[in-house]
Amino acid sequence: MSEIGHKMLGIHFAPLKVPLKRRIEMLAVVQWVICYLFVGAACTILSIWLFFTSLWPAMILYTSWYIYDRRTPCEGGRRSQLVRHSALWKHFANYFPLKLVKEVDLDPNQNYILGCHPHGIFSTSHFANFATEATGFSALFPNIVPHLMVLDGGFRFPLFREYFMMAGFCSSKKSSLEYLMTKETGGNAACVVVGGAIESLEAKSGNFRLILANKKGFIKSALRTGASLVPVYSFGENDLYSQVTNDKMVRLQKWLTKKMGFTVPLAYGRGIFNYSFGILPQRKPVDSIVGVPIPVTKKENPSQEDIDNLHALYMQGLHDLFERHKHTYSIPPTVHLELI
Repeated sequence: MSEIGHKMLGIHFAPLKVPLKRRIEMLAVVQWVICYLFVGAACTILSIWLFFTSLWPAMILYTSWYIYDRRTPCEGGRRSQLVRHSALWKHFANYFPLKLVKEVDLDPNQNYILGCHPHGIFSTSHFANFATEATGFSALFPNIVPHLMVLDGGFRFPLFREYFMMAGFCSSKKSSLEYLMTKETGGNAACVVVGGAIESLEAKSGNFRLILANKKGFIKSALRTGASLVPVYSFGENDLYSQVTNDKMVRLQKWLTKKMGFTVPLAYGRGIFNYSFGILPQRKPVDSIVGVPIPVTKKENPSQEDIDNLHALYMQGLHDLFERHKHTYSIPPTVHLELI
């Protein structure tokens, strides 16, 4: 069903009659955005407040657990199949819809570092593909366990960190990445959103610029552990939000990223009752292509030349992946990835 609605005062409002299926999909996305933006801070405030209530002994016990368990995000996390397989995430994926596509099988006897591009505003497709089973990762790649690597700060929120880890999130620290990639049993996939927070400033429709030219930490870890590198590109990720930018704002955002490790894009999508503005992503399809693995020979102490050579191979692999599939998404032949 097309979303026609009506316009008033320049705002495109949603129609009153919407199928129940679409309302459920909307609610699944609403709860995700709320969790992403607000629940971590809310859990921190709640935890402090509980210390001043009759539940303070429970909070003393939880704080002891929090300290004892602080290394878990760097040691494989603590996933819950119940959370990952929740029907909620199927509704979430169907909202856009999101789709995961593989070019080749992955050998479960090997470990892999999946480089996920682009970052987008909220890395929406990467979350659905690798922190849930909404797009069928385990069916596409049997016996491969995905771990979505995120900034360590996400695990500092009390209470929320437990839910965070249940989805399979792990810290993006080098020690965490190499812990996973040195598992002798194989079958681990560390999913790294390579461009980081700074790349969210490039999340604009029709923009194919990636922050990659100087991103070599994951390359060094691949060499140290012998994990194969796999490029992943999500066509449509940058179409989910629009940004309000000017030169002064971009400079401020880049400064914040360097100083604080995160940035705040002035992005807008749609609302619950309108299509013109709001914090929800647009209903636009996103297809994520998992490319061909790049074999890596283990070198515990790689030279800079080793790192640079493998980095060049990875960039070429990502470029080739984009070129193989761009025609499917009506991207002109003259348009190519820009790796900066």
